[in-house]
Amino acid sequence: MPWWLVIVAAAALLGFTGWRVVAERRRRRALLTWVRRLVIVALLLVVAVRPSLPGGSAQASVAQLNVFFVVDTTSSIAAEDWGDGQRRLDGVRADVAEVTSQLAGARFSLLSFDSTAVLRTPLTDDASAVVAAADAMNQEVTYYSSGSSISEANDLLAERLTEARQNAPERANVVYYLGDGEQTSGTEPESFAASAGDVDGGAVFGYGTEQGGKMRVFDGYGDEYSTEEYIQDRTQPGDPDAVSVIDEDALRRIADQLGVPYVHRTADTSVDAAVADARDGAVASDDGRADSLIDLYWIAAIPAFLLLLLDVALVARALGEVRPSRPTRPGRGHGATPAGGGHRPERGAQS
Repeated sequence: MPWWLVIVAAAALLGFTGWRVVAERRRRRALLTWVRRLVIVALLLVVAVRPSLPGGSAQASVAQLNVFFVVDTTSSIAAEDWGDGQRRLDGVRADVAEVTSQLAGARFSLLSFDSTAVLRTPLTDDASAVVAAADAMNQEVTYYSSGSSISEANDLLAERLTEARQNAPERANVVYYLGDGEQTSGTEPESFAASAGDVDGGAVFGYGTEQGGKMRVFDGYGDEYSTEEYIQDRTQPGDPDAVSVIDEDALRRIADQLGVPYVHRTADTSVDAAVADARDGAVASDDGRADSLIDLYWIAAIPAFLLLLLDVALVARALGEVRPSRPTRPGRGHGATPAGGGHRPERGAQS
């Protein structure tokens, strides 16, 4: 909340509850009720101000990191040149799981792109949710594939980085781009340079080989493939099986634009070196953004929550005690008097 709004809310809420305390000073039960509500308002305002203490470190620890995975899910990510004839996507999934394991305590977000960019998981400290989302992720449906750009996620990444920086400027942003660099849209890829100002570390992971690999057709039914067919290259005589080859030059350009190193990934190597800086606390936000803070708002939030529960319970009990009175039925026969006893005064008679 902006400071001016906190001040306005404080003046209005404290003024109203304070006035009610003074107005009900002669009625003990009502006085206690409004004193309790005055304390609740004061505690909630303390929470809104969010008091904190310096964390004592000029470098961001793992707990002060936002980790963004940007994953290529175009058809080429299914090329079977990872490890012993596995898909590149299998390597991507394994690396996402390994990075989240080594950076446990950070917040993670998963973005993917093919013909469009998709936010699969917003920033969360639940690493298992990101790993599960990566495991459920598959290549685009082959029949819908019409060419894609390796920079398709550029705008979405910049948007998420900006939002993360605005919401928590003290946290460092780490980006891992995972792809093969194959550009199939027929246009020049856009630059990621606009995002570089909000990127404090990370790496570009490259998947694939110079020999390349064939890609199975994916029809979108089920989590795995329901066909044994391979994607064919219709531009070649005889329509042979298409082969996807890694483009490391394109991946290095992305790494330079983001200001992070490029790492060629293979099944027999580890991601240790690529995450070492983030894991060991060497990655930090720029000047003025690296101080970690210890939040103290919870100290006021706990009693405020308990007092709110008490107030709700007391109001609910009071409402239960309010019952409409039943009208008294007049007696039968002559001489019956109206409810409440006595005779009705004649018209014009003085009470």
